[in-house]
Amino acid sequence: MPDTVPSPNQARGAGRNRLAETTSPYLQQHAENPVAWWPWCEEALALARAEDKPILLSIGYSACHWCHVMAHESFEDETTAKLMNRLFVNIKVDREERPDLDKIYQTAHQLLAQRTGGWPLTVFLTPDDLAPFFAGTYFPKERRHGLPSFQELLIGVERAYRDQREAISEQNASLREALSQLDGAGGEPLSDLTPIDQARRQLAGSFDRINGGFGRAPKFPHPTNLELLLRHYAATAAAGSPDQQAREMALFTLERMVLGGVNDQLGGGFCRYSVDDQWMIPHFEKMLYDNGPLLTLCCDAWQLSGDAIFRDAAISTADWVIAEMQSEEGGYFSALDADSEGEEGRFYVWDREEVESRLSTDELTLISPLFGLDRAPNFEGRWHLHGHERLTEVAAKQGLDPEAAAALLASAKGKLLAARAERVRPGRDEKVLTSWNALMIKGMLRAGRLLGREAYLDSADRALGFIRDRLWQDGRLLATYKDGKAHLNAYLDDYAFLLDALLERLQTRFQPADLDWAQALAEVLLTQFEDEANGGFYFTSADHEALLQRPRPMADESTPSGNGIAALGLQRLGHLLAEPRYLDAAARTLGAAAEAIRRLPYAHGTLLMALDEQLSPPEIIVIRGGTLGAASEVRPASKGRETELERWRQMAQSDYVPRRLTLAIPAEITELPPALAAMQPGERVRAYRCRGTACEAPIESPEELQVQLQFQRQAQL
Repeated sequence: MPDTVPSPNQARGAGRNRLAETTSPYLQQHAENPVAWWPWCEEALALARAEDKPILLSIGYSACHWCHVMAHESFEDETTAKLMNRLFVNIKVDREERPDLDKIYQTAHQLLAQRTGGWPLTVFLTPDDLAPFFAGTYFPKERRHGLPSFQELLIGVERAYRDQREAISEQNASLREALSQLDGAGGEPLSDLTPIDQARRQLAGSFDRINGGFGRAPKFPHPTNLELLLRHYAATAAAGSPDQQAREMALFTLERMVLGGVNDQLGGGFCRYSVDDQWMIPHFEKMLYDNGPLLTLCCDAWQLSGDAIFRDAAISTADWVIAEMQSEEGGYFSALDADSEGEEGRFYVWDREEVESRLSTDELTLISPLFGLDRAPNFEGRWHLHGHERLTEVAAKQGLDPEAAAALLASAKGKLLAARAERVRPGRDEKVLTSWNALMIKGMLRAGRLLGREAYLDSADRALGFIRDRLWQDGRLLATYKDGKAHLNAYLDDYAFLLDALLERLQTRFQPADLDWAQALAEVLLTQFEDEANGGFYFTSADHEALLQRPRPMADESTPSGNGIAALGLQRLGHLLAEPRYLDAAARTLGAAAEAIRRLPYAHGTLLMALDEQLSPPEIIVIRGGTLGAASEVRPASKGRETELERWRQMAQSDYVPRRLTLAIPAEITELPPALAAMQPGERVRAYRCRGTACEAPIESPEELQVQLQFQRQAQL
């Protein structure tokens, strides 16, 4: 059910509306608006029904630039607020806390307006059935760009509600029918890799060979597409016919992003998207949900290519997250705003005079061609740092030793960061979202494991412990936490992404409790989210608040598809535990998505990865033996002190083999599920190698393991 809120008569402080009592920083930004805002709650919906007023539903998020613009122009304006309060029941929603509402009404906007939506989303609902009868995004205070003024819109929409009830009722019925048809039958099951080949061709057809990425600006990172290409390359390499173009499309795109202004060249962390083809000028907000998958991707790219640019990008991203985005309690915050002091990007851009005053001649000489300071300004008369060349290229042109150039660059960055720290910082959304934390936990674990960084593993463990302590209650997840309050029913993405993160942790620091938790999450997916009749998973649980629609989203969006990650995770867990229920649920998901995948393969990259592992089950290597003391977990050891178990694990994980899971389980861990308990340790370390339902004889020596792994390594060279 929706959260309850204080009654209108309860004291909230002078000039503050009901949003003051919410946990969302975005809603709290509107707490002093003269608009009589409600959060989404039963009292607001009941009020609209009782007074027969249409609902004005405004959906946004704290880092949204145009949300801030519309708030300043209209929601802070007394005249506009009086009109809103007289004509409507006004409800403000944070799309990050309530992605269920956002998904439903963004889809409705697309059906009504015949174009994609965005934020702020402005929707007008009939109070009896909560169906939208008019929808748009940003509306200006005064007429411009072919848009009516917001006040004109308010008057016109309210008049239509009074005068055109029958037409609105018919439209609402048609809309509800259209929504119900969106999740149709799955069609014939997918029986081969044809959709993956089609997705690869679609991506190649839109690939920007000059700048990387796909299509024209605005350019979004789409890490799922890049991961699909890297996995496709690895699969074709293992089969003896490596698809080099898939490899190069992914690595070149990621390189352009890493060098570009979309990546904070000083402080680390990727911005939301680029407004140009060159990845030069971003929309400056930094979102946790982008940086988690991009951190994972940079680690994979480094492991595959050995190119230090990806390793360095992973380090700068992880360091930024720990320094700026991790709370003292352990959870990761959600976002940094694009704006500071009322201007987008102000925190990040530079006057040349300020740069010259901060740096030595040698430092300035190095970074000017590196970051484009010797070119024309690229952002409203100022410079935003964008990597036009690699450091090695600039160093070679200037006759600098690479180590000396790296030292100069580090010194210059340190000085500019110190100067930037004196500025007014962008706002930070400090709510902790379970799903976004899971994405970052996976990235941190991958970075810690592949880069040998203990601090990253500890950071991930702190965040995971936070979720277990604060957001896992009575065998169920909650979606969000802030100011000591965890609340809201968790969504599909929360369960699926956390299951995926736990599978990553099992490969890094094995603990039976994490395996138990993964199983518990899988069981909730089956009992609360699965569409038993048609396959796949709903976005909301069976005991969730009844809404206009119960969506079952299949495509990747700004985050990976929850259905795709659920299918991947259940398949892997099913093979690991020999649990057919998990494998069957994953198969039903792929069946439910089959027709959507055939229509638009590249939009379903995560489900295509699940299809790949359905047709070619993952290789599972379980290493048993050795002892790690009372901690009973595998931790990357300091150089020269690796245990034998750790050496075997590192050997099995040294190459980019995305279809492989490696678990190193110390001999003293004996309380294991039957499938793993059957893999007994020997007198020394041994490895069990399985694929699907077939396992080979135990591998008794590291030399034997190395020989078997060498075949795959040679295929990828």
